[in-house]
This record gives sequence, structure tokens and C-alpha cells, in this order.
Amino acid sequence: MDSEDLTLKILAEELRLYKPPHSIPIQQSGSDSESARRKPNRAAVLICLFQGENGDLHVILTKRSSTLSSHSGEVSLPGGKREEGDADDIETAMREAKEEIGLDPSLVNAVTVLEPFVNKRGMIVVPVVGILSDKKAFVPAPNASEVEAVFDTPLEMFLKDENRRAEEREWMGDKYLLHYFDYEAENERYVIWALTAGILIRTASIVYQRPPAFLERKPKFWSRIVN
Repeated sequence: MDSEDLTLKILAEELRLYKPPHSIPIQQSGSDSESARRKPNRAAVLICLFQGENGDLHVILTKRSSTLSSHSGEVSLPGGKREEGDADDIETAMREAKEEIGLDPSLVNAVTVLEPFVNKRGMIVVPVVGILSDKKAFVPAPNASEVEAVFDTPLEMFLKDENRRAEEREWMGDKYLLHYFDYEAENERYVIWALTAGILIRTASIVYQRPPAFLERKPKFWSRIVN
């Protein structure tokens, strides 16, 4: 086993031991049919990690198609809404990654599921962490109707106070910071921000076992109880 395989193996073992500090309870009442109508939307995203040329960890990201009706042209993690046939959040993330960028689920070792995030619209977004041991086996095949570009960034950049800026926002009396990370790859400039940046800050904090080098002050609604 070479050093790259060993590093990823150790990382996988450590992440399998991760236990989310809390889960988000979903409070429902009434009949089953009423509960089904009240049940919030659920989605999953894949945080696909691999070892870069310099030995550092990278994460795969996409730039959404400019023709999409929501979040067009924004950077996001591969993923999407859970479908009725999905067995769990891992299957949702894997299925969506295959549909969006052609990532074969057999290439990815899903090692843990992080605590969910909730956006303003009440959608629960579950981050699934997977490890891609053989990066060369993955040949991106973006679905043109959904994805404009596939690229990757160093995971550790989301803990550094470099190429980063923040804006203070307020929602329902809660003041918080939105973080923006600028990144350039293959002469293209990307901005990773909002929920995607928040998920990657959290992931990097867990993987590297240290907090970011900046004040995070994330929005309270990301971890709110969904009624």
C-alpha cells in the first residue's frame, strides 16, 4: 500500500468514527397523510474527497448551469433532492453525483454522514462524505442541462483567512456572516459561498480537527428545528 492509499485509509477510519454533535428533530403531527404533506423537503450533497498532486485533500465541486431556474451559475456540491426510491441519504448523494457529473458510485467509499443543514425555505440538506481513492478513474461527464463545469479545490482553504471575504446579513432578527471564498482553476474564477461554503467549513474543521482562522458566526436557521 503506497502512502496515498494509506493516508486515505486512515482518513476513512477516522471519519467513520465521527458522531454528529446533534441531529435536527423533525416535529410532525396529525395523520400520516397530513404528516406527508407537512414533511419538509430533504436533499443530500456529496463531499467527495481525494488526494491531490501535492498530497493535500481536495473536494469536487460544480458550477451550476446558467439556464437553471434556481441558483443558476453558482458553485455547489454534487447532490439534490431525495427521491422516493432512495434507500437513504447516501444513495441520494451518490445517485445525484452520477446524474450530474458522471461519478460512478463504485468509485466512492461513503464513510460518514454529517449533521444536516436547513436552508431558509426549510429544506434539510444532508452532507455525505465520500472518499475517491483513484482520482484517475473518474472522468467528469457533466450533464449540460445541470452543470456547466466540474472542478476541485483544496479542502483546507475553507479554514484559512485567505481569498475570503464576509458579509453581515440578518434574517428574522438573527445577524450572521456569509462567507465567500475566491478560487481560480484552469483560468476560470469561482466563488464558493453561502450554504456550500458553510458545509465545507464544517467538513474541513472535522477533517483537520481545528476551527477556522476567522470568525464564522453562521446563521441560526442552518441548525433550527423544523416544524
